[in-house]
Amino acid sequence: MEKGIVIKSTGSWYLVKRTNGEIIEARIRGKLRTKGLRTTNPVAVGDIVSLEKNEDNFVITEIGERRNYIIRKSTNLSKEAHIIASNVDQTLLIATINHPVTSAVFIDRILATTEAYNIPAILVFNKSDLYDNTDREKATELITIYSEIGYRCLQVSAVTGQNITELRELLKDKVTVLSGMSGVGKSTLINCIEPQLQLKTASISDSHDTGKHTTTFAEMFPLNEGGYIVDTPGVRSFGIIDMEKEEISHFFPEIFRVSEHCRFYNCTHIHEPGCAVIEAVQNGRISESRYWSYLSMMEESKEKYR
Repeated sequence: MEKGIVIKSTGSWYLVKRTNGEIIEARIRGKLRTKGLRTTNPVAVGDIVSLEKNEDNFVITEIGERRNYIIRKSTNLSKEAHIIASNVDQTLLIATINHPVTSAVFIDRILATTEAYNIPAILVFNKSDLYDNTDREKATELITIYSEIGYRCLQVSAVTGQNITELRELLKDKVTVLSGMSGVGKSTLINCIEPQLQLKTASISDSHDTGKHTTTFAEMFPLNEGGYIVDTPGVRSFGIIDMEKEEISHFFPEIFRVSEHCRFYNCTHIHEPGCAVIEAVQNGRISESRYWSYLSMMEESKEKYR
């Protein structure tokens, strides 16, 4: 049976790249479900699928086992998940200091999700050409926080070309998911990296300083120098999926490292005496913004998305 890789999903039909390089349109046969995972999309970008040809149409008959995947809460059905992409090598989290503001909580939720699925994440602060002095200070502060935790951070600009060559090198021969809020310039960055793609972009809405959605469905694009980038619809919120309350601290590396020194082995790092994490926050070894993100995720985990 022939195999292919799904490069675009619209929910009802899929673009699949065959082993010979040809790109075909395919539909799914019946109900394909992934074991133990309630999702709104049975087939995701990056899936390796089996194909059959019926007369003039291709049909997806089976989904190969996923090496990994990135997931978020479905926008419409809060108890179900939406797989953004599967079989990926890394995530590029595009953030902006301003125009629009990417909140620390948003960044930390995505990073925790990538930690949970063991997918390396790189933080890219875009639109550096728009920074004023306050923005530069904020960018420096955030880069310091995340670099000390162990995340690779880059400041880039599609306008000036700052660090675009380094970004291209990071993407070479990898399957990379681009994520970030609407309006952070994901499509503009892709056009800068691969000009021939000419993806549709839109200006920021001045009234709300939020982006207009220009990417409706996740799509995978081949890179000239090898590898793929997956452009995802901009999301304004990021739900926590498949995380037990007791596990959330594991996905904040700096909290997890310090937690071994807590007095109680099952410390939640919220109110317990002898908590090494609270002490580390108080003396500045763990950033307050990261700790607040952790608390917000702990609070949210009370409402399980099952």
